[in-house]
Amino acid sequence: MAARGSPAIWFAATRPQFLSVTVVAVLVGLASAVGDGVPLHPGIAVLALAGAVLVHAGANLVNDFHDRDADAGNDERLPPFTGGSRMIQDGLLGAHAVAAFGHALLALGALLGAGLALAGRPQLWALGALGLALAIAYSAPPLRLSARGLGEPVIAAAWLLVAIGSDLAQRGGWSGVPVAAGAPMAMLVAAILLANGFPDRAADAAAGKRTLVVLLGPRGAARAYLLLVAAAHLALIAAVIAGALPRAALAGLAAAPVSLFAARQLALNAGCTPTSRLLPAIRATIVAAHVYGLSLAAALLLARG
Repeated sequence: MAARGSPAIWFAATRPQFLSVTVVAVLVGLASAVGDGVPLHPGIAVLALAGAVLVHAGANLVNDFHDRDADAGNDERLPPFTGGSRMIQDGLLGAHAVAAFGHALLALGALLGAGLALAGRPQLWALGALGLALAIAYSAPPLRLSARGLGEPVIAAAWLLVAIGSDLAQRGGWSGVPVAAGAPMAMLVAAILLANGFPDRAADAAAGKRTLVVLLGPRGAARAYLLLVAAAHLALIAAVIAGALPRAALAGLAAAPVSLFAARQLALNAGCTPTSRLLPAIRATIVAAHVYGLSLAAALLLARG
């Protein structure tokens, strides 16, 4: 068993099981640029990836700190997917130490972004500032947007920024390609948050955290999930029809059956107990985001050839 405060404990506190979705979003942005004929700059790609992952990890820690009371009473959580990392509740780490570590990771991610901005990419100042603002406002008062039914829009905006910023770091300027490629990815990542809200609904409601699942109820939230994942895949089709993405980008539709499976599972089990019946939907939602991003990134790179 890992010792209290050991590196393994600190790493687990960042919720590494979700960090790969940021890696995939970065790959979408990089493929958007390279698929457009922009030479790959490996060093810049590594810095962009590291910065995005650090900000995501930092935001997870800050979220654990501000949600510590709601998570303490969450008896229906489905670890490791919902209910936070549990490091504070299980006494493995102090609440303020978690917050300090989270802000330190956010600062380090911002430092890497600043380095890229100073290296001839001034547009990253605005993108980075907006990304950090969203990472903090998602959990922290006074805004605490995740508790006001705005968590999903914030998550979608944040992951769209990841794709745009990764493309911009390579390209050195603005382009509509990462917007078209990243928007469906962003919606599928937001769907992860929405699906994760189902087993946490009772604890969130008791703590006054008004997530979409709390506001809409399980049945309404299941319909909202279906609309969200359908919109993601329709946005990809629309981008190809409009010429914003090559036809090969339709490979991203490989995620559609996985998303529809998850939507069906949520519709069947949204208000049921035990909450473990929601696990297939939650796992499928995470898989769908990865399948979309990896399929699309590969398609963009192969289309160039």
